[in-house]
Amino acid sequence: QVQLVESGGGLVQTGGSLRLSCVPSGRAFSTVAWFRQAPGDDREFVAAITWSGGSTYYADSVKGRFTISRDTAKSVVHLQMNSLKTEDTAVYSCAAKLGLFLTPKSADYNYWGQGTQVTVSS
Repeated sequence: QVQLVESGGGLVQTGGSLRLSCVPSGRAFSTVAWFRQAPGDDREFVAAITWSGGSTYYADSVKGRFTISRDTAKSVVHLQMNSLKTEDTAVYSCAAKLGLFLTPKSADYNYWGQGTQVTVSS
């Protein structure tokens, strides 16, 4: 059974940090990404990473503040979020696909986790 399990969300003040984790299981994936969705907004791409080579791709809105990484030994993908802003408040979801192409399009990802809430207070 394919599963993507996220953890690490929570409440943090502006300027603070959080680290999200995503553990994919059930099959091997080539690319893992993070998306987020705030109430009333469309789902937004955050960052993606290839499992084998570790190539990364970021949305402009998080570049320089967020870092996506993977630990192949532990089969986990992390999203380190620093200098958080109130506009980063959203449900963050992990997504995965089989191809190596780094894409920000949610329709390109076949598997999704349930999501974890991140709330940044001023």
